[in-house]
Amino acid sequence: MPSPKTFRVLLVRHGLTPTTGRLLPGQAPGLHLADPGRRQAEAVARRLADAGLAAIYTSPLERARETAEPAERETGLTAIIEPALLECDFGEWTGRELGALAKLREWRTVQQAPSTFRFPGGESFVELQTRMIALMERLRTEHRGHTVACFSHADPIKALLTHTLGTHLDHFQRIDVGTGSVSVIDWPGRGAPVVRSVNSTDGPLVR
Repeated sequence: MPSPKTFRVLLVRHGLTPTTGRLLPGQAPGLHLADPGRRQAEAVARRLADAGLAAIYTSPLERARETAEPAERETGLTAIIEPALLECDFGEWTGRELGALAKLREWRTVQQAPSTFRFPGGESFVELQTRMIALMERLRTEHRGHTVACFSHADPIKALLTHTLGTHLDHFQRIDVGTGSVSVIDWPGRGAPVVRSVNSTDGPLVR
């Protein structure tokens, strides 16, 4: 468990969906978990059962909310809908096939220099990271000395991890955050945040 003055956040990526790894769903509604994703959500709930959660927050999108539901039942907490945990707004790229996008010249920028990129008609990676940092600043004030779980999406989690690791946003794509994984960050009362684990899918949350 964290020290009495430490704020701990458990960042959970939603479970597998029918389009994971194939399409870029973004913020479009209506995408639900696949059966393997529901099993991942149950596994996450079992791992969070003894984490001493003070609160659960979730992205408004169905796939994140459905991943949080077993944890709600396990802990007796009601998840708070938090818009800042939304997936990146991919704008005109929303719903497109990843294979087709990978053929675009802009895709190289997304992979190699994401800090310079804004999705056409959508959000920039800098804006995505900024809203995640702002959310953590608020939550660590509201929940100082406690642990919370945040159910979100790969890109918001990776953007926050990049920041807390003290590395450049252009290294964003070097971090893997799989479906149903948990990443743990501690914010001491003073000092820099400490990344305790990344992309953990089994065993103790913090080793």
